[in-house]
Amino acid sequence: MHRFYCLSQNINGDQVSIEDKRQLHHARDVLRLKRNEEVIIFDAEGNEYVSLVREITNKRMLLEIKNKRLPRISKVKITVACAIPKKSKFDDIVDKLTQLGVERIIPVLTERVIVRWDKEKRMLEQKRWEKITLCASQQSQRSTLPIIEPTKDIRGVLSESAGFDLKLIPTLIGKRKSLKEIFAQFKPQNILVFIGPEGDFTWQEVALAKKAGCIPVSLGDLVLRVETAAVAVASFIRLYADN
Repeated sequence: MHRFYCLSQNINGDQVSIEDKRQLHHARDVLRLKRNEEVIIFDAEGNEYVSLVREITNKRMLLEIKNKRLPRISKVKITVACAIPKKSKFDDIVDKLTQLGVERIIPVLTERVIVRWDKEKRMLEQKRWEKITLCASQQSQRSTLPIIEPTKDIRGVLSESAGFDLKLIPTLIGKRKSLKEIFAQFKPQNILVFIGPEGDFTWQEVALAKKAGCIPVSLGDLVLRVETAAVAVASFIRLYADN
């Protein structure tokens, strides 16, 4: 069944109004939805609504709610703080992490990150990533949108990390544990994972992370690209959580 995201304030009683241009184009011109077709609406709180299309124009889509489904609660919440790679690779990272059910994604600047954006560029990129999360959420049938946080440096993320019960930093530096060892030892509910840039984190950054409670981990014998490491770690944790 086709899925559409709706702002909570646009859900009134048993009526839903969607005015987002991208979604309207998809519904009207791509899917060619007709009156009385059934779709799923989901909101920011993770609620799902089985709804019937009542009217669709190039300005809005009106729907009538048939029944409501309560939010699906994930066993483990995952936040990925990922260094921004070159070109548009972060777009793919956002897309894949959304499909894997990651709750929050934090674009991170580290010493070895080459990308350096001004405030305006950061805002433009964040808006695009938010659009990517919407499409990926609809495709993967997840019931909530992940939060894309503003771009931060690694020190800023560490300073706000007290609320996590497990913090991991995959690195090629020093003594490390495997993910299998970590999850045999811990049963976390709220996980923060750092993903480093090309060239890895510096010694100083790893030391800061350890001081903040992060556990250095290994992702195996091979050196992974940023986008591969982000997906590999999130996939492992999701597999662990689902089993």
